[in-house]
Amino acid sequence: MSNSQARVRIVTVRGLSRLSAAAYIGISPSKFDELRRANRIPPPKVLDGRLVFTVERLDEFIDALPDENQADNDNWTAAV
Repeated sequence: MSNSQARVRIVTVRGLSRLSAAAYIGISPSKFDELRRANRIPPPKVLDGRLVFTVERLDEFIDALPDENQADNDNWTAAV
């Protein structure tokens, strides 16, 4: 790589703010807050008083949600 070419470094984000966490899982911040009050969203980490939601816990939360009509989805490829 020559000096004139830009170097790109990929950074994987592991911690998200409340707004970013809501966007990450595809819901509004108000729905995110509602789910937090109901203890349905995984708890955040605390860094110097700042709440940080981890991507790993948010992924686990989404993965654990049922599929729409889960009982009927056993053979979902049949409708394709």
